[in-house]
Amino acid sequence: MSDQKSKTVLSFILRFGLSGILLWYLFSKIDLKATIEVLKSADVLWLSAAGFVFLICNFIILFRWWILIRALDLSVSLANVIRYYFIGLFGNLFLPSAIGGDIIKIIGLCKDSSEKPKVVASVLLDRLSGFASIVIVSVLAFVFGRRLIGDNSLVIPIIILALGSFMVAGILFNERLYEFGCRVFNGLPKFKKALMDMHYDVMLLSNRKKEGFKAIGLSCLSQAFFATSYFCVAKALHQDVAFVYFLIFVPLICVAAAVPSIGGLGVREMGAAYLFAKAGMESGIGASLGLVNFIFMVIVGLIGGLVYVFTFSSGRVQRDSSDTVIARQKS
Repeated sequence: MSDQKSKTVLSFILRFGLSGILLWYLFSKIDLKATIEVLKSADVLWLSAAGFVFLICNFIILFRWWILIRALDLSVSLANVIRYYFIGLFGNLFLPSAIGGDIIKIIGLCKDSSEKPKVVASVLLDRLSGFASIVIVSVLAFVFGRRLIGDNSLVIPIIILALGSFMVAGILFNERLYEFGCRVFNGLPKFKKALMDMHYDVMLLSNRKKEGFKAIGLSCLSQAFFATSYFCVAKALHQDVAFVYFLIFVPLICVAAAVPSIGGLGVREMGAAYLFAKAGMESGIGASLGLVNFIFMVIVGLIGGLVYVFTFSSGRVQRDSSDTVIARQKS
């Protein structure tokens, strides 16, 4: 087995192990029987609403990426953007969280475009706008719901997220800082050039602030929809919790789920159980919110898997047909 394959297998084992350990620890601390009874009595109508809202959320995020692609004058078809977005969701179930899906989107679009730095820039800006919305939504919700929650410790992760987002944005949109950081790659001139090209593409957005604000606005809307999906699941499980809690907690859960694991499994449930306990929700129910959300992820991810299978099979048939025609012409 090659070193690369060994690293891949080891990475999968570690992520699988982390998810397994966290789930084992979580389920050892909750009243599993009571939780199962609540799940059995779940309101199907509310669950269906949660799943529908989750799906709409993904289409909002897809539209956000498309706006950024158009803002960068990247010549790719909408069909391929939709295709690789959903294939990326499928990859998120197995690869290191959302980063794995981003890599799939980059590799996929790079096959159909010679403007590789713009492809990377579009995905990077898409991710950055997502983090910006997490900060905006959680800060606003915390400010307006602070008295209701009565827990100032939540301001710490929100501040860390805000500082991290501002720092990354400051480096990306400041040529001097970015170029200084790229000096690390002086020994790899081609790679350094690719990074600088990506920076120049990112800077295109500074002249198109309207599209940038649209992307951030859509990101905030997607966060609100995502929180609504969690809220609907809570309603399905007969929980009466104020919506403002979801606007604060769900963005933080999203960040926690980015920790390398199997689709965020285990980390998401731990985060949900811990945070929603502050709203008076039992740990088992809080964990169930995360598990149901993961099921929605799997369902939408499987749609991406079907897209991959059908488009891959179609492309292979077309290539085989072309090869057959060429072979006949040669004979």
